[in-house]
Amino acid sequence: MASARTAAFFDLDKTIIAKSSVLAFGKPFYQGGLINRRAVLRSAYAQFVFALAGADHDQIERMRAYLTSMCTGWDVAQVREIVSETLHEIIDPIVYDEAVELIAMHKAAGRDVVIVSTSGEEVVGPIGAMLGADEVIATRMIVADGMYTGEIERYTYGPEKAVAVVQLAEQRGYDLAGSYAYSDSVTDVPMLEAVGHPYAVNADRALRKIANENGWPLLTFSNAVPLRERLAGMRPEHPVVSATVVGAGVAAAGIVWYASKRRTGRA
Repeated sequence: MASARTAAFFDLDKTIIAKSSVLAFGKPFYQGGLINRRAVLRSAYAQFVFALAGADHDQIERMRAYLTSMCTGWDVAQVREIVSETLHEIIDPIVYDEAVELIAMHKAAGRDVVIVSTSGEEVVGPIGAMLGADEVIATRMIVADGMYTGEIERYTYGPEKAVAVVQLAEQRGYDLAGSYAYSDSVTDVPMLEAVGHPYAVNADRALRKIANENGWPLLTFSNAVPLRERLAGMRPEHPVVSATVVGAGVAAAGIVWYASKRRTGRA
């Protein structure tokens, strides 16, 4: 009897990459005329908070409202072009080597690799393609007449990540009891609880406590090696696809980060 199909579900920020996938694009957005210098500085500060202490609920909601307002009316084609042109420059240097090895291990074992992120699918999709992921689940913004409306169609945050994982498992026939999940944030506990093999990666304080109480393994990823250098030394069973197509709307980018990962800690 054939064994059941399984998958490995990965959060993105602080689990696969060392920074916020969204705020990392602040500089190219500024250079492309989408945001002003004040916004760049604010993004830099947000990235600093993200990396060190995290942000509380009120800070996250204020930042989300600000970013939502800022990206309303952005031209989707321009955003797509900026992300496509700068993706490797921005993301390659901040991918955790340990995460790349883990992804390769799961793929070698025949598992599908799925990235589940609160960040916008226009950012997460290309990153997933770079890493050879089989699927991405991410926040999606509404687009009208080629522009971002500032409204969110699907917000993949907290419990909604678990809902999306279960729905995908039903569609693909995954055995969740035999599947794996990885995240750094306490807001992703529902997703971690949805699988039989949950792992806490670079866990925030609240997640670390829950992981210890439940006997979940704790992993520390710290070795951010340029992805191209790492992949140059690998011969993956499934070739890594170059990201040449970016979905529709990195603005989800903006909003998404802070709305993204946690209401009590980092993203």
